[in-house]
Amino acid sequence: MTVRVMLISPAMNAALREARFAGDAALDASGVRAARLAAPHVPGADRALHGSSERCAGTAEALGLRSTEEPALRDWELGRWSGFRLDEVGAREPEGVAAWLADPSAAPHGGESLLGLCARAGAWLDSLTGDGRVLAVTEPSLVRASVVHALALPPQAFWRLDVAPLTLTELSGRSGRWNLRVGRPLTGGPGAREVDRGAP
Repeated sequence: MTVRVMLISPAMNAALREARFAGDAALDASGVRAARLAAPHVPGADRALHGSSERCAGTAEALGLRSTEEPALRDWELGRWSGFRLDEVGAREPEGVAAWLADPSAAPHGGESLLGLCARAGAWLDSLTGDGRVLAVTEPSLVRASVVHALALPPQAFWRLDVAPLTLTELSGRSGRWNLRVGRPLTGGPGAREVDRGAP
């Protein structure tokens, strides 16, 4: 039994543009426009989900998806660092930032460690059973953590993965046996087709 999981990163907004930690905000006009242009190229799915942030919900709406919120796909919980840029936090808490970047179990911000994030993403991924296609609009951090889990990479590999806005990362397989197709732009390239707007 094989499931195909298609992860779409949200369109650009001010928080993403400024690289703010978990800075939730609605999409700006350019982000909405980009998502609407990408909508005809979203693959069809049996089930559509989105993370809990405004940018994920707004991207799903602009893509024309009838999706439901999935709490497991929420952004990385970074405690008191949420809403700030890395340079701002680094100026205030340089030792905390150094520990966070070096130790996957560290959570100097009072939130979720990298190990915790990868475990959450992995638990959600491995809970998907049976044949079918699941499409999820989720944060770049969740896409990266899902890839780390799916390929059994060391946690530090998380920092080496980049996820651009409105790109599609595809995983297919089942718990313990995943294959990866990474970073396909939502354009009219090979394999793209109209979105199934009837997905629940």
